[in-house]
Amino acid sequence: MHMDSAAESSPIPGSASSDRRPGSLSSRLAASALATDGGVMSNEAFDKWFEERQYQHALQVSRIAFDELQGWGFAPETGDLRHDSGRFFSIGGIGVHSDYGPVRQWCQPIIHQPEIGVLGIALREFDGVLHCLMQAKPEPGNANAVQLSPTVQATKSNYTRVHGGSAVPYLERFIDPDPPRVVADALQSEQGSWFFRKRNRNMVVEVGPEVEAGEDFCWLTLGQLGALLHRPDLVNMDARTVLSCLPDWRAGSGAAGAGLHSGTEIRSWITQRRAQHEISVEPLPLHDAAGWYRSEREIAHESGLFFSIVAVDVRSHRREVPAWSQPLLEPHGLGVAALLVKRIGGVPHALLSARVEPGFLDVVELGPTVQCTPESYAHVPAELRPRYLDVVLDRRPGRTLFDAVLSEEGGRFLDARSRYLIIEVDEDFPAEEPADFRWVTLRQINELLRYSHHLNVQARTLVAALRTVL
Repeated sequence: MHMDSAAESSPIPGSASSDRRPGSLSSRLAASALATDGGVMSNEAFDKWFEERQYQHALQVSRIAFDELQGWGFAPETGDLRHDSGRFFSIGGIGVHSDYGPVRQWCQPIIHQPEIGVLGIALREFDGVLHCLMQAKPEPGNANAVQLSPTVQATKSNYTRVHGGSAVPYLERFIDPDPPRVVADALQSEQGSWFFRKRNRNMVVEVGPEVEAGEDFCWLTLGQLGALLHRPDLVNMDARTVLSCLPDWRAGSGAAGAGLHSGTEIRSWITQRRAQHEISVEPLPLHDAAGWYRSEREIAHESGLFFSIVAVDVRSHRREVPAWSQPLLEPHGLGVAALLVKRIGGVPHALLSARVEPGFLDVVELGPTVQCTPESYAHVPAELRPRYLDVVLDRRPGRTLFDAVLSEEGGRFLDARSRYLIIEVDEDFPAEEPADFRWVTLRQINELLRYSHHLNVQARTLVAALRTVL
């Protein structure tokens, strides 16, 4: 067992993850995480406020045929589905050749959204306790319409107002922030199986008393947000990914001890996986995506598996635009994203996998131990099922630290939900590491999240959840 040296495990002087001195960022974040009973807004007041926001922001979402889409159409020469403005996003095809997984060659539709959006949370201190400014935001693909989102959640097309809608509140705090007030700032990916090289700027910026909560916004402590993460379909995907990018306030505690591998070894392993895995992604006209068909109301795979592209009409009284129509990607089945955790030498480790997805910019990103749609493997031989899937399905309730069904991005996906699980395995669970898996400490995860494209969006949700249970 290789243990981190003192030099490798020590925080960088002056960094966000340094000591817990009174007034240091980590101590302030820790105090906010302990404030589970509320600060500016009590838990009871939040529930009442959020219920009212759900009522006020109710959306009417109706399935429609593709020819009923307003401002969207299929390009005659390719069959790609595009907006008339050339902005927002489009749906085209790709052909994939890979050396990863049981299927090495396939075609599929994929969402192209080359713009870099902004996902930002504003932090403000009230009575010595940091609070996050969160927004009650409706999205047409959400199962329950309104979910808790970051302060700012906007694509470039949104915030440059291509749709002709209203301005995005608080945007100026994130477009050109004062550098000393930036707590976190990194480009992070979204679902690499459904988006082609999609990235968002994940940001946390501290603000002063001049920033107040508007009608659809509220100030919550990290402790309150941690508790809300355990509720189904409440904290949206974009909020979860930004929360994971916060410096881990436990970095100076026992949770940060020496690891099975050094930080250098983990980074070298990631580089090795990126160098050794091969994936070729070729853009295709959507009508050339073999195995997929288009009807009046959907684009779907002939097997009935995976996902469909559908069209919806949306009516809202409170969004930037009161009515619109758009395509959405509708997954088939409830996904599972599960993380196995184990104490090695008394130090918590998470078992991360090196995942290859066609939409990743850097070939490989680290994902959960298991990430799949189990029903797609119901009739697949055991040797072709995802590794550790049976461990997850056969878990013991007493060892399940986190279990919640959470929604994926509701602006592009229709009723996309995954069951997120954190399962603590016994000490005698095999410590062996297949080539695409590594046991990684919480401190090492924290370090990787300071940079772009290391942990995928499902893993980032589980990191945010992990900080509430360990």
